Amino acid sequence: MHPRLLKTFLAVARTRNVTRAAAEVNLAQSSVSDQIQALEAELGASLFTRSRQGLELTPAGEALKPYAEEILALADETRAAVDAASCETAGTLSIGALETIASAKLAGWLADFRAAHPDIDIKLKIAGSGELLRRLGEGEIDVAFCFDRSGAGEPDARFARRVVGAEPLVLIAPPGENRTDVDLAELAEKRFVATETGCVYRAMVDRAFAEAGLGGPKLAAEVGSIDVIAGLVAAGAGLGVVPRLAVAAALDSGEVAEITWPGLVRSAELVMIWRRRRVQPRALKLLLAAAGENFARVRPAAARPRHAASLPS
Repeated sequence: MHPRLLKTFLAVARTRNVTRAAAEVNLAQSSVSDQIQALEAELGASLFTRSRQGLELTPAGEALKPYAEEILALADETRAAVDAASCETAGTLSIGALETIASAKLAGWLADFRAAHPDIDIKLKIAGSGELLRRLGEGEIDVAFCFDRSGAGEPDARFARRVVGAEPLVLIAPPGENRTDVDLAELAEKRFVATETGCVYRAMVDRAFAEAGLGGPKLAAEVGSIDVIAGLVAAGAGLGVVPRLAVAAALDSGEVAEITWPGLVRSAELVMIWRRRRVQPRALKLLLAAAGENFARVRPAAARPRHAASLPS
């Protein structure tokens, strides 16, 4: 079973749609269909069946899925082990990050890191938190930088994480509502665009309301994206609690307003997440060694062979 076929199979299993899977793996729809048929012919079993909700895994497909994930992970580890054994170059490092973190936190730090390790070819990819974790799990990126959303679901045992900073949470409102004398009783009458229950952003609101005996906040919507929350707040859907870094530009431009939170203000942890592997690629090991809290400056490394390095703009 070629890893390429297994990667396509997992994309179809996840999206339950050939068109979306084709976009995800950068193939034509016909190529995705051909690869699935080739895999089914090799295994002698049908892997998908159609339903009103889309493509569903057959029992054979369900049986294949964990093995496909394990085979792809093992292939990735094999490449890392060979690279570590050869030690000719540090290799390529693929980093994923939220756009706000990449521009406000990572840009200068990565420039220092590349100067200290010129033999590493750095690739920076921008995406939302969910997409970053998907790419991380499938080996498309080596490490992801995002805001921690502890409590919004069970932690993924495949990943290790490290806190590298913290950002204060702010209460944002539609333009013109930047009052400073609001209290919890008044906020209890407002609607909130919030993340899921248990998320650190949501917890600050829920806890304050509960301690004041006001029950939970009135919800306009539950949203998994900080950018979408900010957009909905700017459009007048309600109030939102988000990391200040994520809405700094919107606050400066007046797209949203900040209301002073009448209670204890918490922070959102900025975390670095990577896959647990028996052998980590040398480039990632160097990044993990260099990344400390609040992105302290990277110490210049000892002289080493210089190779071409690139950081996409």
